[in-house]
Amino acid sequence: MSKLTRDDVLKLAALSKLRLSEAEIEKFRTELTEILDYVEVLDKVDTKGLEPTYQVTGLTNVTRADKTNSYFAKPAELLKNAPALEKNQFKVKRVLG
Repeated sequence: MSKLTRDDVLKLAALSKLRLSEAEIEKFRTELTEILDYVEVLDKVDTKGLEPTYQVTGLTNVTRADKTNSYFAKPAELLKNAPALEKNQFKVKRVLG
């Protein structure tokens, strides 16, 4: 049975960037100790001869294939709808005073 100390909980809280009150430290120390005890029980289960379960839903590759789209446009095509041009660039009102 592994028993977590107050310092163990504070270290985990620091790594998780959590601030805990004294009551929370004690609560989590107890709860995390119980979780670790359960993991020790599971660790003792005989799993020899069992196939690993990698996928439980039966779904296979539900993502779409990666595909690139090319939306290339020539500068002249982009500039033809501009309300104002200057030296072959968009002309806009002054932004900074």
